[in-house]
Amino acid sequence: MSKIYYKSLEEIELIRESSMLVSKTLAEVAKVIKAGMTTIQLDKLAYEFISDNGAIPAFLNYNGFPYSLCISPNEQVVHGFPGEYVIKEGDLISVDCGVIKNNYFGDSAYTFSIGEIDAEKQKLVEVTKRCLELGIEKAVAGMRIGDVGFAVQNHAETNGFGVVRELVGHGVGVKLHEKPEVPNYGKRGAGPKLEEGMVIAIEPMINAGVAGVKFHKDGWTVTSKDNKPSAHFEHTVAVKKGKAEVLSTFSIIEEVLQQKK
Repeated sequence: MSKIYYKSLEEIELIRESSMLVSKTLAEVAKVIKAGMTTIQLDKLAYEFISDNGAIPAFLNYNGFPYSLCISPNEQVVHGFPGEYVIKEGDLISVDCGVIKNNYFGDSAYTFSIGEIDAEKQKLVEVTKRCLELGIEKAVAGMRIGDVGFAVQNHAETNGFGVVRELVGHGVGVKLHEKPEVPNYGKRGAGPKLEEGMVIAIEPMINAGVAGVKFHKDGWTVTSKDNKPSAHFEHTVAVKKGKAEVLSTFSIIEEVLQQKK
C-alpha cells in the first residue's frame, strides 16, 4: 500500500475498538507479569484473551512471526520472541501487541519495570514515555511527520539517549503497517503533511546508550548495539484538528500496576 489511506469517522471508531482491546490485553499482562515467570506464559495469556474477545492476534503469523506478542527484555529493542526467558527483578520488559477485530487493526506497546529498577532504566522509561507524549502533541492536522519525529528525537537526545533509526512508526488501520512511515527523528516542517483521517502508530524506541542496533539471525529480534537497555512505548493515534485523538490507552494498564504495589 503505497498511498496513505484516509479513514472515515466510522472506521476510526472500529480502529479505536481494536486499539482498546490491545490496551486491555496489555492490562491482562500487567496483572500477572512478575519475576520468576517466563515470557511464553505471557504470550499464551494474550492469545487466549484476544481470542476470547472475538479478535485475532495481529502479529501471529504476520510475515512468519510465530507469536501473539513481541516481548523484548532489557537490551532487546523490539520484536523479541516469547520463550523460556525467566523474568528477573530489575528487568525492563517491552510488550508490543496488535489485534484485528472487525477487519481493523490496533497496535500499542508498553515497557514494564519489574520490581526495583536502577536509576538509568528509570530515567530511560520516563523519557521514552514522555517522547511518545511529545510526539502525539504534534500529530495534528497541518503539521508534518518531521514535526512528530523532531519532538521525539529532541527530548531523547537532550537526555543523552540514542534514538533508533532503523525501525519506525507507521500508518495503521486496514493493515498493520500502512503509509506513512513515522520515524522517531526528523526535521520540523519536513515530510508528509498530517491530515484528518490519518491514523498512525507513534512508537519511540529509545536506547540508554548508542542509537545503533543489531539484527539477529532469527530475522526478528533487534538489540541495542552496545547491549544497554532499550525502552519502547506506542499508541495508535487519529490525526485531528487542534489535538490528536489517542485510540489506545495506558490508564487501565497503570491502574493495574498501581493496585499491585
